[in-house]
Amino acid sequence: MLGPHSAVTHQAVSVTDRSAVEAFIAAGEPEVVFNCAAYNEVDRAESEAQLAHAVNAEGPHNVAAACRRHGAALVHFSTNFVFDGSHDEPYIEADEPAPLSVYAKSKLEGERLALQSGAHLLIVRTAALFGRGVNFPTRILARARSGEALRVVSDQKVNPTYAKDLAAAALELAEAGVAGIVHAVAAGCTTWDDFARAVVEEAGRTEPVESVGSGDYPTAARRPLNGCLATTRYRPLRPWREALHEWALESRQNP
Repeated sequence: MLGPHSAVTHQAVSVTDRSAVEAFIAAGEPEVVFNCAAYNEVDRAESEAQLAHAVNAEGPHNVAAACRRHGAALVHFSTNFVFDGSHDEPYIEADEPAPLSVYAKSKLEGERLALQSGAHLLIVRTAALFGRGVNFPTRILARARSGEALRVVSDQKVNPTYAKDLAAAALELAEAGVAGIVHAVAAGCTTWDDFARAVVEEAGRTEPVESVGSGDYPTAARRPLNGCLATTRYRPLRPWREALHEWALESRQNP
């Protein structure tokens, strides 16, 4: 089991500040560092490329370099967006990345820079995370409550993954000393519109979800049509619908 832990927000220590990262890791003498920092505003990144690169590319490099110097292992989280979605099957770890957007390119560059650092590094790629805070399910429910039409794309597929399950998987992988790239996602792929319908149903609501194509719902950033991941190095997490049910119960108990 990993020992005592501490957490820090980006307001206290930004991954873009190399000296602050170095000082934090040197002072804490951690066994393992989990880098959860990310610029994840996918569309806004198209006009904020410099900021996205600073957080998603330079940031992991700063953390990895400090971990190497101080003998800590690093677990860094990445994304299914590193792939272009042209495959018919879910992507495995050995598939060649081909990012479509500024955000995706910055995340892939973060992987590459971290791998070049020489640190003991585990990169965990995941997809469509939901948990506490603002995420796809909370946005869908907010729109439903406000009476806004629920128009959701039907031609993009993902593995909706509960952050609680991902955290448990990352801890297990870290404790086992696994290094390299590992995909960790919920079992099962679904489309965003079916994900939205499941969210509405789990919330006990009846608002209809209108299915639209990506061409009918233009966004600044291109997204992979097939964003599903599979793994050859771990195991699928529990089915996404089962995890969503637990998330909904916990959300009602702790609004």
